[in-house]
Amino acid sequence: MDRQAILRLSLIAFLALSAPLPSKGIAGKLEVAEFGTTVDGQAIESYRLVNRRGMEAVVINYGATLVSLRVPDRYGKTADVVLGYDDLNGYEQGKSFFGGTIGRYANRIANGRFTLNGTVFHLSKNDGPNTLHGGDRGFNKRVWKAVDRSTALAQILELSYTSRDGEEGFPGNLEATVTYTLPLNSNELRLEYSAKTDKETVVNLTNHSYFNLSGDPTQEITNHELQLNASRFTPINAALIPTGELQSVSGTPFDFRKLTVIGARIDAANEQLKSGKGYDHNWVLDRTSRPELQLAARLFEPKSGRMLEILTTEPGIQFYSGNALDGTVRGKKGELYRYRTGLCLETQHFPDSPNHPNFPSTTLKPGQTYRSETVWRFSASK
Repeated sequence: MDRQAILRLSLIAFLALSAPLPSKGIAGKLEVAEFGTTVDGQAIESYRLVNRRGMEAVVINYGATLVSLRVPDRYGKTADVVLGYDDLNGYEQGKSFFGGTIGRYANRIANGRFTLNGTVFHLSKNDGPNTLHGGDRGFNKRVWKAVDRSTALAQILELSYTSRDGEEGFPGNLEATVTYTLPLNSNELRLEYSAKTDKETVVNLTNHSYFNLSGDPTQEITNHELQLNASRFTPINAALIPTGELQSVSGTPFDFRKLTVIGARIDAANEQLKSGKGYDHNWVLDRTSRPELQLAARLFEPKSGRMLEILTTEPGIQFYSGNALDGTVRGKKGELYRYRTGLCLETQHFPDSPNHPNFPSTTLKPGQTYRSETVWRFSASK
């Protein structure tokens, strides 16, 4: 690096460090507050991450869950763009996975079993005959250890959890970590996952936030426009399990290679949409061979002007259009979340990968480190 480049970087760092701090909590330690006590007596805390651009994230150490995400619209007005609950009881008793860190295996495993090195492992079944999002009590229902790793340039929260050998049927003691990073000068939330095991196992971690970029959870997400950088998806059977095929999106309602209104084709006469009761499928991202962050999706809400860009190191993304929301789930401020008022874009390996050798492997061996990174980058059109 030449001398001029070094001077430029030094100037950028100086400006970032010397910029005025408009509100409490931006520099130094995270703001911490009590969030409640679990039914078995464990104290739960919330951690508030804020930056200089009007963005704020609140995370709790129960489930390493994102409970709130406030971002500005085209007029600079901030609103919460994720669904969730007002209190801990909602997250303990709720079944919608709002904002949770999902593991040990995100998405579905067919018939609650897989084979590894000739040994069949039987998992807890919580989705008919299948295992969904880690089983009866996945990572989103566990208490994580939180550590403030904030620096002068970012608010950083690191959460860790050790999943014991045999938990929900999975082999190996797995040490998992998820880190939320909010840079002070850019409206993006970084989610970094890592894991190590003492026995060969399978791992697939993600976040299960439900987005509504309007900031108004009474509005359906069908007016949002979505782009997925994927020319194939994994078709499913009636039990929502991938068939193993990688099917082209061309000429189907699954072609989101350009920004497309979600509601335009969601109720089309299509067997895959019938099986999912809307969109509930994994898209195969068009990635280069390099294991780096690449753009996976764009989500745009025209009234607010908010745009979410998702970058990830993962090979797939699950788009779920909130088909099971039915007005019976009482969320924040007592709001009843109705049909399709939130959507999920879960960066991931493919569903049921342990039972499909042609899918990217989710196997983790002792001595290896599982790593995954996803960035949610927000902006607003004028």
